[in-house]
Amino acid sequence: MRYDQIETAAHSAQLAVMGLVGHDLPEGIGTLALLGPREPGFWDVFTASPEYNDGRPDPLDRWSKRVIDTLATELDALAFFPFGGPPFQPFISWATASGRAHVSPVGLLVHDEAGLMLSYRGALGFVDVLDIPQAPPNPCLSCRTQPCMTACPVDALQPHGYDVAACKADLDRDANTCMARGCAVRRACPVSQSHGRRDDQSAFHMRAFK
Repeated sequence: MRYDQIETAAHSAQLAVMGLVGHDLPEGIGTLALLGPREPGFWDVFTASPEYNDGRPDPLDRWSKRVIDTLATELDALAFFPFGGPPFQPFISWATASGRAHVSPVGLLVHDEAGLMLSYRGALGFVDVLDIPQAPPNPCLSCRTQPCMTACPVDALQPHGYDVAACKADLDRDANTCMARGCAVRRACPVSQSHGRRDDQSAFHMRAFK
């Protein structure tokens, strides 16, 4: 199995390889490929799916399960998901181990391509030990203004932790824009702004969060 084969298969499902991990993996797995939405274009594919339109709960998780299980069969891999537990798979640890996700100044993970809009829909585990490309640098290291630090009107996201109660209370304000457009902190990240996530896509996630 080669990296370009995994990437091509993921792209066919409008998913992107968000990082590769080669150590501290489940028994029998030599390399893990983390998968997330391929932007722009993911939202159009998902909203055209049966899962989105059947009115049943958890459409995105069900879409992810179907699509990534299919990829796993095609690529002779084992599928892993960040939902469906307990027990839950250690996606945060895998993300940072990939070298492509880093703890941002506000505590959220930031990705070299997705910024603070980082999302994992699942992962594929391969027996083979693959060559892992050199990861790009942490984008926060070259961000001089750090707009994420001042974007939240109630300072809910800070290095010392996340004030969930303050965040959810602020979402009820008439002037709040997060419910319609996505978290203001995530939107403020310069890398996020070039990632291509649509407002209605972010609103979908915000409704699920609230």
